[in-house]
Amino acid sequence: MARPRYKRTTTEPEHRDEPVPVVLPHVVMDIASDRRMTVTVDAAPYEPEPFAPPWRREDFARVLDQLTERHRSPVRVEVREADGTTFTDIITPSARRRFQPAPTPEPPARQAMPELLTLHGEGFVPGEDVAVAIVIAHGDAAPDGTMRALLTAEQAASSPTREVILLGRVSGTLTIGHPQ
Repeated sequence: MARPRYKRTTTEPEHRDEPVPVVLPHVVMDIASDRRMTVTVDAAPYEPEPFAPPWRREDFARVLDQLTERHRSPVRVEVREADGTTFTDIITPSARRRFQPAPTPEPPARQAMPELLTLHGEGFVPGEDVAVAIVIAHGDAAPDGTMRALLTAEQAASSPTREVILLGRVSGTLTIGHPQ
């Protein structure tokens, strides 16, 4: 009689040095037809801060940023839309790097504020991450879907064409212009 090719195990627990499998936090976002959103993390409700309004569809990016920052790991996201469609993805924490100029010694006299230039764009998803290129910073779109990038004249001058790009990471909206 042939011996089985597998090892039988007992039902009693044994000490094992095997690693525990990795499990990502499971985020479920249910979107109602009135754009209200309920969020659960591993089946536990995730609520807005006390006295804050309820989550809405527009808070999608902000909630994911909070959760990936809180868990400091990727999260598995399942979005259930009111029309019955479902979207599932793995969202990783953003690696945002804000522009920080090199520290300069402060002169004894009061230093004047740098001149700021502005580029304004429309059509962004509210709260989405918008890249500002000459990529020196990222910003978030306002609740109405607009984005305003503030740059110093020195930052804008670092581009030979003086063109600046606003790129919506979710919507794909692209604005190219000369800041004023």
